[in-house]
Amino acid sequence: MLPVVALGAALQRRGIRVRLAAPAPFRPHAERAGLAFHAIGTEADFTRAVGRPTLWRPIRGARAMLAAVAEATEPIYRWLEAEARPSDLVVASTLALGARVAQERLGLSLTTLHLMPMLVESRFAPPRLPGLPLPRFLPARWRHALGRGADRFVLGPAALPPLNAFRAGLGLAPVKRLRHWWNSPERVLLAVPDWYAPPQADWPAQMTQIGFPLADTYGDAAALAPDLAAFLREGPPPLVFTYGSAMSGARGFFATAAKVCRLSGRRGILLAGRADEIPADLPPGVIHAPYAPLSRLLPACAALIHHGGVGTVAQAFAAGCPQLIVPVAFDHADEAQRVVRLGVGASLGRWRFTARRARRVVEGLVGSDAVAQACREVRGRMRAERGVAAACEAIARG
Repeated sequence: MLPVVALGAALQRRGIRVRLAAPAPFRPHAERAGLAFHAIGTEADFTRAVGRPTLWRPIRGARAMLAAVAEATEPIYRWLEAEARPSDLVVASTLALGARVAQERLGLSLTTLHLMPMLVESRFAPPRLPGLPLPRFLPARWRHALGRGADRFVLGPAALPPLNAFRAGLGLAPVKRLRHWWNSPERVLLAVPDWYAPPQADWPAQMTQIGFPLADTYGDAAALAPDLAAFLREGPPPLVFTYGSAMSGARGFFATAAKVCRLSGRRGILLAGRADEIPADLPPGVIHAPYAPLSRLLPACAALIHHGGVGTVAQAFAAGCPQLIVPVAFDHADEAQRVVRLGVGASLGRWRFTARRARRVVEGLVGSDAVAQACREVRGRMRAERGVAAACEAIARG
């Protein structure tokens, strides 16, 4: 959500009136950015959706996520039906399917915003899908074919029946393949740079890569809390562990994190919005923080250990911080593969993330001259990133 809020704020600074529709818990973020807000669903709806245990599983998670997406399709469409004018420009994230329906039924101008490269199909460079750890030596066309199988047996059965039932009520033809249809035929923005996801010949012709939209200061705080800033000053660079802002069930991850710090003798920061995810007996030099903008935190840290969200990956790039990714679901394995290819990090599966193994990997990253050099190179590339401004320009060009 933070890149969307940042984009709305940037457009509004350019004199464009912005209205943001998003899940109810993001109202404070919108209000801090000065954006008019419309809640899609209630806070209880959002809590129920992200609290489903199956959500954080590679394959079952896709089904659970698409069930929540299907529930939001009609509310998004009805809001646009009531509020949008023909002259309005609609920018919608990939899974705001109601906006794509509104484009077809109401004739609205729509820009689709893909925040991660996994959402873009390619038979030449197929993204790594969750639950399909296919070897890299497998021909791209075979990996693409298996991805099409995921469309047929996972994504389609979960998303298309409710979507097509709603479309039928509006007199629209059924959608056959979700990952093809969700691209607006007018304009698609992919929010990663070409050095991270090289463009492919079979990508949508209407797609523009805008680069990473760094937006962490639009979160719960724009600066470090005083006690966290003091902790950073009081000792050597710590390890940072986070499992994302939405994920539940991270107790095992943070218990292992505390053990990694104990074994390595390193200080640590455990970032988690829910205190009940954190062990009660943290070792000396290891603290819990509910939130911190990573752009303010990571430059002072030794390494970042996280789930693999694309926004977190980008912030580590910008800080020149080595990263160990422990993928959970969705795009996490795909982002991990890209990070490893750039030489700035490593990846461990959830079931291989033990304290002793993670300690060895982290110490290897922190002590490697090659990793340090790769991090410096990527940090240099990140200085040219202007994803939010580039998105504004692409939208304004129409």
